[in-house]
Amino acid sequence: MPAAPALDPFADPLLASPLKGWPHGQPPLRASEVGAQGWNLLAGDLPLPVAVLRREALAHNIAWLAGRARDWDVELAPHGKTTMSPQLFARQIEAGAWGITFASVFQLAVGAAAGVRRALIANQVLDAADLAGIEALRRRHDGLRVIFLADSQAQLALIEAWFAAHPGAQPFEVLLEIGFAGGRTGCRTEEEAIALARRLHASAAVALVGIECYEGLWAKGESEADRAWVDAMMDRVDAVAAQCVREGLFAGEEVIVSAGGSAVFDLVAARLVPALGRPVRGLLRSGCYVTHDHGTYTRMLQAMAPRLGCECGEMLRPALQVWALVQSCPEPGLAIVGAGKRDLSFDMGMPVPVARAAPGAMQACPVPSGWRIDALNDQHAYLRWDAADAGLAAQAPVVGERVALGISHPCTTFDKWRWMPVIEEDHRVSDAVTMVF
Repeated sequence: MPAAPALDPFADPLLASPLKGWPHGQPPLRASEVGAQGWNLLAGDLPLPVAVLRREALAHNIAWLAGRARDWDVELAPHGKTTMSPQLFARQIEAGAWGITFASVFQLAVGAAAGVRRALIANQVLDAADLAGIEALRRRHDGLRVIFLADSQAQLALIEAWFAAHPGAQPFEVLLEIGFAGGRTGCRTEEEAIALARRLHASAAVALVGIECYEGLWAKGESEADRAWVDAMMDRVDAVAAQCVREGLFAGEEVIVSAGGSAVFDLVAARLVPALGRPVRGLLRSGCYVTHDHGTYTRMLQAMAPRLGCECGEMLRPALQVWALVQSCPEPGLAIVGAGKRDLSFDMGMPVPVARAAPGAMQACPVPSGWRIDALNDQHAYLRWDAADAGLAAQAPVVGERVALGISHPCTTFDKWRWMPVIEEDHRVSDAVTMVF
């Protein structure tokens, strides 16, 4: 018999047991076949816990930020590390994203295999194996453009040593990274940055194509403080970029200016196209917007909404939930839910109960406002309420009930799953995406 055609491991992968959240005993299916199975989350067709994506919210988020980027005259290079989902990369690019950002050469390889052809590695690349990996990927994938960050002459020396040992290799495109004292990576002073830019310009191993910074982790969700922080950071970027232009240090006609986590992307976007006397391409790298969340980024959005003159619901909507079973109600005011650190984010806040469905019910409803998760084990969540409150006691969960948990910081939920069903508002499964971590 002729061999079966190979399955595309990225665009339409084969899903099969054993796979967390996959129906017990279900024969293998391509991801594209999942939506035709007639599954419904509340009908018990999926074993719990399971992480799901709400299709309408997901589509809204992708379209909303794509539209905003066009309004701001910048382009999106959303951070792929958030989801590491080839199907979601494709949806973001279809919506107009310039390319996809990654954090490592491994992630770049996943993106390139999935069809990404413009990629930014928002990190310093310097290891010989990684440099060789980029060169191999550029040879393997026609038209692949890769840009990474540079922030020290020590890094450049390692790149130059590798380049000298590999005749025929193409120069690497780099962005000069601007940092700050006590922060993560990046040149600490303007003088250091200009000195490095001169060395990058003079090197045969690299081409300096722009400038970059990262502001996201230090945002507070307070407009006045965040605006002052972003302006101070971008003022330094502008000053270094202007000096590089005056000295002719950038390669090519276009200068790339890139920044942007998911916390204050509106403030950053306003500063991504400085007047440099030559064409500038502003690249915004927000990644968490694609699913948003019920925690950290919801709080940041509450500060952003007045700046944009929008209601939060008109902006981004939480699209990611983890559904789990109430498996024990051992004492008043406490229920143990069967999902924990192995299943959902906990690095930037506890999950938030957002919906419930009684055993056998085909509809979900909001949870009482007094419910909270206050602790997690590997596989368990502690759902608590005030047992002395008669109203809450009357609404206590029961064993076998299904509970939806919203999360804070989607990045560290995605890496706990290899696939996620996409659901409609009636909880019908209409699609599936996969993750490659």
